Amino acid sequence: MELTGIHHLTAVTADAPRNHRFYTQVLGMRLVKKTVNQDDVSAYHLFYADGLASPGSDLTFFDWPVPREERGTHAIVETAMRVSGDAALASWRERLVQAGYQPDDIREIDGRATLRFEDFEGQRLALVDDGGRGDAHPWSRSPVPAGEQIRGLGPITISVPQLGPTDRVLREVLGMTPVRRYAADKAEAQVYEMGEGGPAAELHVRVEPDAPPARQGAGGVHHVAFRIPDADYDAWADRLNGVRLPKSGPVDRFYFRSLYFREPGGILFEIATDGPGFATDEPLDTLGEELSLPPFLENRRVEIERGLKPL
Repeated sequence: MELTGIHHLTAVTADAPRNHRFYTQVLGMRLVKKTVNQDDVSAYHLFYADGLASPGSDLTFFDWPVPREERGTHAIVETAMRVSGDAALASWRERLVQAGYQPDDIREIDGRATLRFEDFEGQRLALVDDGGRGDAHPWSRSPVPAGEQIRGLGPITISVPQLGPTDRVLREVLGMTPVRRYAADKAEAQVYEMGEGGPAAELHVRVEPDAPPARQGAGGVHHVAFRIPDADYDAWADRLNGVRLPKSGPVDRFYFRSLYFREPGGILFEIATDGPGFATDEPLDTLGEELSLPPFLENRRVEIERGLKPL
């Protein structure tokens, strides 16, 4: 029983229409599910992913009218997405510049060619050359050429003021393996590996004892989720029940089943099943084109649609 990699990451935007334009038109991702935050139905929950809405490719956003994030520690501080090859990274840098953004120069970070940039709200993003590892599922209607499209998430970087308590949870509760360290932006980062490893299955932990606590907001990240096979869900629920951490208990999100808990640094982690997937309630070919609601919210559709602004 082990985590197999990154499942999804959920961030915060205060401008859903502009967010939709950036992630579909600039980054070329597919909107695979247009739904609402199940705990706050006044807010969109938008899911962007690859052409098949594969687990591990989902970058999602809550749309909340909040101020910008105040950066600091106790937070998820960078979301990397995987592409394949130096040529793809060079093309992406030019694409971002032409779209009016200011990406960094391509440089090697932790042994991988990396292009860092921010979206219009300061969401800290990076494109990482994954060497073509694993399968790719490009979207035929993306404005980005198939060979250059984002292949999935990873690695994800978090910041904590001290490593010890977080390290114990990552190793002893989640079964991650510490594999190496590297210097990262005047701090040291510890790399933890899940499953078969590689960038799609890594969590990087930056230790920043002098940084102030972050305050979540637009341009920040809400939580990161880790993948498990569907059959392992009950066993993971039992494991979390046996540890003294703030946790949710089992939660059915309809498209996957989840378990939430906070690690000692206060960062929200989720464990999520690969299935049943986003094609559960609409055809794969038309994912994300209409508002989808899980069955327990369907009787509130008129009310919910009335409260959402058009994308």
